[in-house]
Amino acid sequence: MKKVLFTHSYFLRFDPKQWKMQQPYLPLGTISAAAYLRNKNYQIELFDTMFAHSADEIIPELEKFQPEFLVIYDDGFNYLTKMCLTNMREAAFEMIRFAQARKIKVIVNSSDSTDHAEKYLSVGADFIIVGEGEETLGELIDHLSNSDDAPIEIPGLQYKSTDGLVKTPKRNVLKAIDELPTPAWDLINMQEYKDRWMASSGYFSLNLSTTRGCPFHCNWCAKPIYGNRYNVHSPQRIVNEIKFLQENFDASHFWMTDDIFGLKPGWTKEFADLIEAAHLKIKFKIQSRADLLTNDNTISDLARAGCDIVWMGAESGSQKVLDEMDKGIKVEQIYEASNGLKKAGIKPALFLQFGYPGENKNDVQLTLKMLSDLKPDDIGISVSYPLPGTVFYERVKDQLGVKSNWKDSDELALMFNKDLPKDYYKVLQRYVHRSFRMKQGKDGFIEMLQSPSTITKAKLRGSLLVPVHALYKIFNGFKLSSMDKYRTL
Repeated sequence: MKKVLFTHSYFLRFDPKQWKMQQPYLPLGTISAAAYLRNKNYQIELFDTMFAHSADEIIPELEKFQPEFLVIYDDGFNYLTKMCLTNMREAAFEMIRFAQARKIKVIVNSSDSTDHAEKYLSVGADFIIVGEGEETLGELIDHLSNSDDAPIEIPGLQYKSTDGLVKTPKRNVLKAIDELPTPAWDLINMQEYKDRWMASSGYFSLNLSTTRGCPFHCNWCAKPIYGNRYNVHSPQRIVNEIKFLQENFDASHFWMTDDIFGLKPGWTKEFADLIEAAHLKIKFKIQSRADLLTNDNTISDLARAGCDIVWMGAESGSQKVLDEMDKGIKVEQIYEASNGLKKAGIKPALFLQFGYPGENKNDVQLTLKMLSDLKPDDIGISVSYPLPGTVFYERVKDQLGVKSNWKDSDELALMFNKDLPKDYYKVLQRYVHRSFRMKQGKDGFIEMLQSPSTITKAKLRGSLLVPVHALYKIFNGFKLSSMDKYRTL
């Protein structure tokens, strides 16, 4: 029986912002692929890099397990791995070299290796899987287990031959994804994940995927590994997975990793019905779009199922910017969805993006006004980030220099030309965050004064931090005024 060692290239320690939060999620894509290959009767082990100090920690595992294949299979459901961070790329390169030195064949599947296949092949990777990976991986290892001939007939591959770089035809995405095995949760040291969650947050959250793909065409978004289509697990399958994870690992909270949750008509209602019928008590967070949330009874069904946070890709309070992004939503829909969620007892959270080409002072001010008006529960701020394969990348690629990726998720460097200092948007992010937290703390303090029954630890902590946020807001506001021509931010 051939041995296959799975790993991934996301090292939590190499991403300071995420390391500080200590809210690690499982490498879901990795253990899903591992389950698929195990069902084909290969001997499988996992080297989980999540809490590793360095890439060389894989060496003892390579020497102990002595696999024929090392599969670096990054989590296609996690936006952090879609960002192609250079810290993680260098770690992947190191693991490739360690395996190659021991004559182990290396197969890689990730957003970054798809975008930079030749770089991975040049450091020793044997094959790059492009797109959805399970079927390609299974066919490839079956082939290599029986022959050394080049697997020319297998779709979804890039590799080197004597004639140069070979790209095989694109593989069609899976439609009947319920036929895939459930993820190999047994390969994970769940206790370590749970301990970190309990210490940082007081509860244990696990990630699940209910769909693959996204049918929308936002022109800046990471190209979906699963294509511009939308394939769905049945609600019953997801409920069964929730039951299993609750019973076996005492998880009380879930992150539905889907790019878009519950897009299929009737799916969310059926899911809520099944949750209620099974008497499951859970909380979960999702990602969605403002226009979808305003349809039919979507919000009420989410509330029935136990949804407590909805992250919306709001991006901007400027309709001009949204239209330039091909976002396909209206600012008014962001307002309507946020207010609807609040009425249902669900916390709205907004993803925001600054620095898109054409954004000006007025556009930024409109985004700040939207924050002030809506008072979301949380915000996530990023800077326009050019990823290969997107329309946005094609627009700015001639402006990109040697540096085209962030080293970690907190870098926030703008990598194309703007009439602004390099660090402007990082300071803007800090300014907006501090402004947001200060206002949030003030509002929480007023609420507690008016209604003592609303007092929570979070509100108390937020109120006490108001002076700190105010000082940092002033400091960052001063830096902004000295850095750019937009003096009134």
